[in-house]
Amino acid sequence: MPAVTVSNTLALPRITAVDLSRATSRPVRSLTTAPRGLEGEGFPVRRAFAGAQLADLDPFIHLDQMGEVEYAPGEARGTSWHPHRGFETVTYMIDGTFEHQDSNGGGGVITNGDTQWMTAGAGILHIERPPERLVMSGGLFHGLQLWVNLPSRDKMSAPRYQDIRADRVSLLTSPDGGALIRVIAGSVDGHAGPGVTYTPITVVHATLQPGAEVDIPWRPDFNALVYVLSGKGAVGAERRPFGTGQLAVLGTGDAIRVAADRSQDSHTPALDVYIMGGEPIGEAVAWYGPFVMNTHEELAKAFEDYRAGRLGVIPAGALNN
Repeated sequence: MPAVTVSNTLALPRITAVDLSRATSRPVRSLTTAPRGLEGEGFPVRRAFAGAQLADLDPFIHLDQMGEVEYAPGEARGTSWHPHRGFETVTYMIDGTFEHQDSNGGGGVITNGDTQWMTAGAGILHIERPPERLVMSGGLFHGLQLWVNLPSRDKMSAPRYQDIRADRVSLLTSPDGGALIRVIAGSVDGHAGPGVTYTPITVVHATLQPGAEVDIPWRPDFNALVYVLSGKGAVGAERRPFGTGQLAVLGTGDAIRVAADRSQDSHTPALDVYIMGGEPIGEAVAWYGPFVMNTHEELAKAFEDYRAGRLGVIPAGALNN
């Protein structure tokens, strides 16, 4: 699992050791296991938020772990052109390569550790697919797509695209150097990530070596979600065991505790977790397919606008699937 790696974590800035006599480590409120499914033209995903309460996820809506899969030649799949309105998609590539193009002129190719951050806002069409060379050759594919809700005041904002390269991510380590912490958006202990957000959120990818433990300072007004990409460990104040494909929803507090088991298997030599948190929007959610709005009337309007071509036009010479 390459994403962004370093040869010596001890050379990185270290987060401040959390004083748990003054701070509160967040307990686990729920632990769910992601079911497997297929997305787009047939690429395998884990539905990371399945089984969790939407109110506990706010301001997040949806999370797919795409892969990890080793494609044979000709097997790789993506999505066809499709619309979105009312939220943001955050695609984080861990292994492999993905192409993106949208009707607003955004797009490009992302690979190990890169993020494409697309604000659909008032409406956009886009396509995501593995590049032709990956389809022809086969190869490893592993990534995440997170949907971040927009508050009602921003749902009809102009679409925008952020191309966040791996070398822009803030890299930190734990006080003992046992964890590599990648800050993609928001901030951890005063260290800011590059993602620009409408809703205050923090998104982190952390890798813990076997036996390592870290207490990550976390804003008390944010919620906290920890999803296991791979490996085995424990989470929360009570050190609750969890593993690959499981999501922990945490309760209130100032810090998130994650620990890696001393024994990991050969395929997953470390514990990798994706940590999300944000300021809850606290508004009604009307969600159907590719649209996330506040009311059913707004959903109906989104479908009407899509059918009328008001969410964008597929550009000339566009990617196809």
